[in-house]
Amino acid sequence: MKDHQARKRFGQHFLHDRNVIARIAAALAPTNDDVIVEIGPGTGALTRELLNRVKHLHAVEFDRDLVARLNSEIAPERLTLHQADALKFEFCPLATAGRKLRVIGNLPYNISTPLLFHLLEQAGCIQDMLFMLQKEVVTRLAAGPGGKDYGRLSVMIQYRCAVEKLFNVAPGAFTPPPQVDSSIVRLVPHATPPVAVNDVERFAQLVKAAFTSRRKVLRNTLKGWVTPEIMAALGIDAGRRAETLSLAEFAALSNAPTE
Repeated sequence: MKDHQARKRFGQHFLHDRNVIARIAAALAPTNDDVIVEIGPGTGALTRELLNRVKHLHAVEFDRDLVARLNSEIAPERLTLHQADALKFEFCPLATAGRKLRVIGNLPYNISTPLLFHLLEQAGCIQDMLFMLQKEVVTRLAAGPGGKDYGRLSVMIQYRCAVEKLFNVAPGAFTPPPQVDSSIVRLVPHATPPVAVNDVERFAQLVKAAFTSRRKVLRNTLKGWVTPEIMAALGIDAGRRAETLSLAEFAALSNAPTE
């Protein structure tokens, strides 16, 4: 079959470096009992490496041409393909009794953040996730308070998951090569969040408001949310910026009485 031309509108960059592919599969360390879902299998390079280690996996692919190609090349009893938009796909029905999903993929960078949040909405049926993402995004996911990389994404992901950056991948590992470096990250949903939050929606909106203008201090960004007096009672200086707050401090602000 002729080579598939990567489509820019789908954010396609196909992984071809055999060493990187083997390293990713080894990091997942799948067993035959695992229910594995690959997002964006592309031309199937990682798919085939995973199938060297397990009997079966699911894959979610949006590109109809790639679905047809993979269906023609890999037996259906080994690979169950779902032609769908991963941003709208319901993953939990793929889980089996007693087995949560293990999700893996080279995610299109143009949809990676909304896709992460879509998956976290279904975190109850997910054991872990192993993703190739833009290096800059992985740095933000893993960042701690006090630096320029720490922001809304850091707080919201760390509230839901343990984050482990594994290794970097250079552009030359892909066809066509992206204009950025990539990183592999492991996300493991918390059985119980590391901090207690009374209202998750309020927490999410407060964190968003706090980071709306990074140069502004809390008394300004959280005006209408928490008074400076209540912040002081919590031991939080209203003159601080959002990037200095820990996950526990954001939780305390979210749980505090409203103005």
